[in-house]
Amino acid sequence: MELFTSLKNKIDGKNIRIVFPEGNEPRILTAVARLHAEKLVAPILLGDPQDIATVAEQHHLDIAGVKIIDPANYADYDQMVTAFVERRHGKATIEQAKEQLQNVNYFGTMLVYMNQADGMVSGIVHPTGDTVRPALQIIKTKPGISRTSGAMIMQRAHERYLFADCAINIDPNAQELAEMAVESAKTAALFDIEPRVAMLSFSTKGSGHADVVTKVQEATKLAHAMAPELALDGELQFDAAYVPKVAAQKAPNSQVAGQATVYIFPELQSGNIGYKIAQRLGNFEAIGPILQGLNKPVSDLSRGASAEDAYKVAIITAAQTLMN
Repeated sequence: MELFTSLKNKIDGKNIRIVFPEGNEPRILTAVARLHAEKLVAPILLGDPQDIATVAEQHHLDIAGVKIIDPANYADYDQMVTAFVERRHGKATIEQAKEQLQNVNYFGTMLVYMNQADGMVSGIVHPTGDTVRPALQIIKTKPGISRTSGAMIMQRAHERYLFADCAINIDPNAQELAEMAVESAKTAALFDIEPRVAMLSFSTKGSGHADVVTKVQEATKLAHAMAPELALDGELQFDAAYVPKVAAQKAPNSQVAGQATVYIFPELQSGNIGYKIAQRLGNFEAIGPILQGLNKPVSDLSRGASAEDAYKVAIITAAQTLMN
């Protein structure tokens, strides 16, 4: 089944509430109008209602019935300030909380934390840090997960894979790689990818020797301990993980080599380069980054994203709520 058809079927009728902090941005409004018309999610826009209505009218968008919250006139503002101070555990005073909550990303994140929304999509105007930082401070990572990570769904015709980390962690240690591998397998399953996880390296089964190889070997052992039922192997070179003939030569006893669907890169540089090579030279569609490991989903759009991108990421975010 086509990816977004499958995801739409999963979220249909569940009334999943997604907050969009950049409420007066035309691309966001275009996506929200479509999501609302198709009844895929229950959108929440942040911003001045009159400003939002003006932009919608200028772009001939029907947002009648879409919930709009004006942070400057929010009825439960005092409750939100108190909840923010408590969540920050002494790292923010009431005055600092009031100042930070003027930022729409902090405000939107607090709506998610306070169960007034189920997930958040931002970043079409704001840089990545402005979206991710509030999520890490307020929503935080799941138990057993020390860091969030960024996965890419790579799709070409009937092929579909997951690459991680392609967006967040510059040089994860063995424990972080192991956590990422287990979480990536869960994400893959959500996207109808049967998880077979390859822990990537420039070495296959001890063919190379270096600290970076040892790190992947240790991560593989830790991931096995965390999820012994998971089909996972390493360390594997990419060709050994992807090509059956190469796998038969380099890792003949592996249940993952030659048929991997989830690729865990040893550090961000190789992950980011790898997915872009697949995208540009291999003509794969790259969908993401999908932030993994948070207690509730927050998605970061590129500032160059289109309305179509925002629409798709909102569907992905809604689907992620089903994992929690």
